[in-house]
Amino acid sequence: MRWNDRIGRRIKLSDLHILLAVAQSGSMSRAANELAVSHPVVSRSISDLEHALGVKLLERTRRGIELTEPGQALLSRSYAAFDELRQGVKDIEFLTDPDAGEVRIGTTPPLSASFLATVVDRMVKRYPRMTFHIVIGGGEAHRSNLIDRRLDLLVFRKSTTLTHQLNFETLFESQYVVAAGKDSPWVGRRRIALADLVGENWAFPEPGDTFGSFVTEMFRASRLAIPRARIVASALEMRANLLRTGRYLTILPDFWLQFPEPHPYIRRLPVELPVTAGPIGIVTLKDRAPSPPVQRFIECAREVARPLAKRSRTNV
Repeated sequence: MRWNDRIGRRIKLSDLHILLAVAQSGSMSRAANELAVSHPVVSRSISDLEHALGVKLLERTRRGIELTEPGQALLSRSYAAFDELRQGVKDIEFLTDPDAGEVRIGTTPPLSASFLATVVDRMVKRYPRMTFHIVIGGGEAHRSNLIDRRLDLLVFRKSTTLTHQLNFETLFESQYVVAAGKDSPWVGRRRIALADLVGENWAFPEPGDTFGSFVTEMFRASRLAIPRARIVASALEMRANLLRTGRYLTILPDFWLQFPEPHPYIRRLPVELPVTAGPIGIVTLKDRAPSPPVQRFIECAREVARPLAKRSRTNV
């Protein structure tokens, strides 16, 4: 089959756009409402695509309309096609205004409030017309959005769940640390065993989230009973504010204490933890060339991370 025989003259971007809307909404009627077109227009577009390709793209189920296997194959490639067109338009805009542009970033709450905030602030000072969209959330949702090209990159701690579609570039190493308020009686000691702290007032994250499972594994690896938490809260800011009283302990990522500047009232305690954490870095989609604004962001992130990366090598 030659390109012009079936595809070049018969597949329209508008039809692919409608297929995408139907797949996301699960209904032709909802897709028509979202696109502000009539239901017959949506139905005709899908029919034209199926006729051009000679396969069925959609099927009705109890849950609504779903993509067939050929439909999924076509749509996965359509994401890339639309993304390349969008990137092309952005590249043209960048050529006319090199200080502007847009970067869409997925990250976690601790990184957004510390390292990423530092990078973005430095970028805004250099490129005041550049726009940054920061999306906070969990790892799996972010990876899906990156693969579907809704995000340009992720700033994340490396995990074992990265797929073959993704690249990971290490920026710096940052372990988790036991932290206390500067007025805590534990601050100032030269060496503390984790076992010495079991009976203290702990503020822990929810045991079911990623960080909470790390905390659980840390005590198990030390062959210690998991302390009964006085406060259970996934919000790191809440746990950090409790430390101000000097009566609580918690576990934090070390980088959070360093960006945008050394924390004024939280101190890390000299406790050796038995479980190591993965490096912090940038996750990008393979075979997707970064736009000029995205490349500038990556270069700035490397710059901000450089002092931490040097310190990590020194401590090895």
